[in-house]
Amino acid sequence: MELMIALAIFVVSVGLLIASAKFFTGAAETLGYRFGLSSFVVGVVIVSVGTSLPELISSVLSVRAGSSEIVPGNIIGSSLSNILFVLGLTVVLSRSRIDLGAQYIYIDLNYLAGAALIVVVTMFDGTVHASEAVIGLLAYCAYVFYLLKAGNTNAASDALPHPPETKSSLGWAIGILLASGVVIFFSANQTIDSLSKIAESLGVSKAIVSMTLLSVGTTLPECVVSVSAARAGKAGLAVGNVLGSCIFNGLMIPGVASLFGALTVPSELIHFSLPFYAAVTLFFYLLTQDKKISPFEGALLLLIYALFMGKVANLL
Repeated sequence: MELMIALAIFVVSVGLLIASAKFFTGAAETLGYRFGLSSFVVGVVIVSVGTSLPELISSVLSVRAGSSEIVPGNIIGSSLSNILFVLGLTVVLSRSRIDLGAQYIYIDLNYLAGAALIVVVTMFDGTVHASEAVIGLLAYCAYVFYLLKAGNTNAASDALPHPPETKSSLGWAIGILLASGVVIFFSANQTIDSLSKIAESLGVSKAIVSMTLLSVGTTLPECVVSVSAARAGKAGLAVGNVLGSCIFNGLMIPGVASLFGALTVPSELIHFSLPFYAAVTLFFYLLTQDKKISPFEGALLLLIYALFMGKVANLL
């Protein structure tokens, strides 16, 4: 009975976390346009960070609650879920191959590989300190600086969002921002508490539960955005959303979370999940060198994800 209650609380709290993050991002986007920020700056800085708020806030709160092992599991699980599940499902449902532009091949893919390398190196000894994670923060700042600079080129302008026609007042947007921020905090707190109870009831580590349940739940926004973009003929936006989320998860989340305490990486992650994450990143890097992803390759990504989840959950 306790397990069922914890699962119900987890599902509700993750749903509130995702919904409140959406409202927070929308209000922040409105404020960005109101203060004269360009469409590209709003898209890169506000929207990209807003869609990753569930992972970021839940990671910070888990460290403050003394459950820092949740953070590495969430980082690895979210990245694998994005690359294998979200992108695989996106390609399969689009029913046609996705052609990749030069920006994704020569910039985003390189940063994805670099982010994975930083994650592996910092986590391999079992502990991530702030002095190590700051390297990831600096790398992410360099990535954002490049994107902002590239926003002036024609190649990057294809994915720019258009300023919405809104009649919302400045006070209303600020109110939504503050209210959604409060909901994000409390729903993330409940997510971590319920996740800890689920792990205790199942007799498994919190890192494993966060790498499965939490990572799948928090990547649902990216899944919806990517699938919708691909089916609308905006495949580049779908791929960019996935790569941007993986880069943010690998560089920003451990950097910010480690400011509140050292991150503990359990041995079960170091021995299997961390090498698997590195191998999947390398595999994806090589897979996309021909600048396209076919539905058959998307199906392969989904099968690899099913294999990973089965091994982690001891179902295979």
